[in-house]
Amino acid sequence: MNPIDRFKKLLIADKKDVYQLLIYAVLAGLISLSIPLGIQSIVNFIQAGQVSTSWIVLVFGVVIGVAFVGILKIMQFRITENLQQKIFVRSSFEFAFRFPNIKFNQLYDFSPPELANRFFDTISVQKGFSKLILEVSTAALQIIFGILLLSLYHSFFIFFGIILLILLYFIFKINFKDGLETSLKESKYKYKVAHWLQEIARNHLSFKNSSLFNFSMHKNDRLVSEYLINRESHFNVLKKQFIQLTGFKILITAGLLIIGGILVLKQQMNIGQFVAAEIIIITIINAVEKLFYGLELFYDVTTSLEKLGTVVDLELERENISKSGSEYFIENEEITIEAKNIYFQFPDNENPVIKGVDLTINNKDRILIQGENGSGKTTLLRILSRLLEPSIGSVFINDVNYKKYCIEDFRSKIGVITIDDSPFEGTILENITCNNPAITKKEVTEVLDKLKLTEIIKSLPQGLDTPMLSEGKRINSASIQKILIARSVITKPKILFFEEPVDKLDKYAAGEIIEWLTDPEQPWTLVVIAKANYWKEKCTKIITVEKGKIKSIK
Repeated sequence: MNPIDRFKKLLIADKKDVYQLLIYAVLAGLISLSIPLGIQSIVNFIQAGQVSTSWIVLVFGVVIGVAFVGILKIMQFRITENLQQKIFVRSSFEFAFRFPNIKFNQLYDFSPPELANRFFDTISVQKGFSKLILEVSTAALQIIFGILLLSLYHSFFIFFGIILLILLYFIFKINFKDGLETSLKESKYKYKVAHWLQEIARNHLSFKNSSLFNFSMHKNDRLVSEYLINRESHFNVLKKQFIQLTGFKILITAGLLIIGGILVLKQQMNIGQFVAAEIIIITIINAVEKLFYGLELFYDVTTSLEKLGTVVDLELERENISKSGSEYFIENEEITIEAKNIYFQFPDNENPVIKGVDLTINNKDRILIQGENGSGKTTLLRILSRLLEPSIGSVFINDVNYKKYCIEDFRSKIGVITIDDSPFEGTILENITCNNPAITKKEVTEVLDKLKLTEIIKSLPQGLDTPMLSEGKRINSASIQKILIARSVITKPKILFFEEPVDKLDKYAAGEIIEWLTDPEQPWTLVVIAKANYWKEKCTKIITVEKGKIKSIK
């Protein structure tokens, strides 16, 4: 979707508000341009030395017209505020919904935090879109109505107005493509700079090293230089537009003044009409200036929409689900997972990392997946947990292709911990329960006791209401792992898929949790990737993966 189509889509989404703004703009434009006619009549009365009731009525009418235009402006501001709020709400929920549901291969070439930064373009769209609709529509109508009103004084103004409109069109057409392209390039490097600053902040302890610090500054200098080059290119387009604007204003002012002066001298216009015409001319000039500034704003809005589109255009998981037939739900049945001839290949790899894997996971199995780094064990676990989709082959749940199952229902029945997981910003209780109303205080207490978290939480002044920072800062890594395990088991899942869930714990604490997780009395099936030898003793099945294939199952 190109930037213009995105802008049209935005117009359609809020067409009701846009229509209201346009109606108010038309009314305000008509009333504003009727004011010069009233002033013309007032000047004529004064010139004739007549002070009458008609004169007083005209003065009163002009004042009422000014007041009514002000009221219409206030109503427009209210609508534009509603527009801004709706744009922000839609964008925030769009991002919040999409990131967990974007297909893995769609995010493979991106850094998700860097993509999330695109949300800040919502503010540019908020401010720019409402201002464009409010000011540009008003300015365009003022130019059209102004030329039509001038044509009432003399037919020559019609010809002059047509020439002005043609010139305006060509100025917009000449600059638009270059303006949009340079704006997009400028924005690209703006985000590269922002992302690099984010990387420095994320690794701020590492960048205390002098060589790394120098590297960070050199890279920042290179990115900023690229930004300035592209910013300068965009500015040159804007400068060219401003020069054309100045010439256009000179042409309008000189042309209309000369035409008006000649008509007055030839007595084809009176002084009142000439004064009114001058007011209209000033209105047209101001409107043209707003249009040109509006074009710069249009570049910003379309560029921001394109940046937001980087996230919005990414394909979602559910978009791949077959629309034929209804989705299956697991409900209370036991789960058996069977992988048949599974292959998986990353987008930038020539060879698959998983090759022809066949595997069955039965209810209440305790499975340890082991192998060297790069053997494919992590990829295999993520395929089984449906975080990844196999490139070739099929996975079956209870003898039904797992694509038939509702993905949200399946994920609600499993617990997953990946090596990338960390707590989110919120309280400890929120990190465990995610504010699920179905989880009772008793269930939380039981899980905390099993994981030996009770004493740690009791030592905190705010207990479970203790705030956690992003990535669990200020809390030791062992407690973080226990909180992640608590979150994954608190909903009583049918299957647990864990990647190194206790590697940060000491041997004794890890042993206690391993015993609890692998206890035959526990209702869940367990599939774990781990290096600790104690897992081998407690798991009922050990799968060894080598070079993407299952070497052995014991």
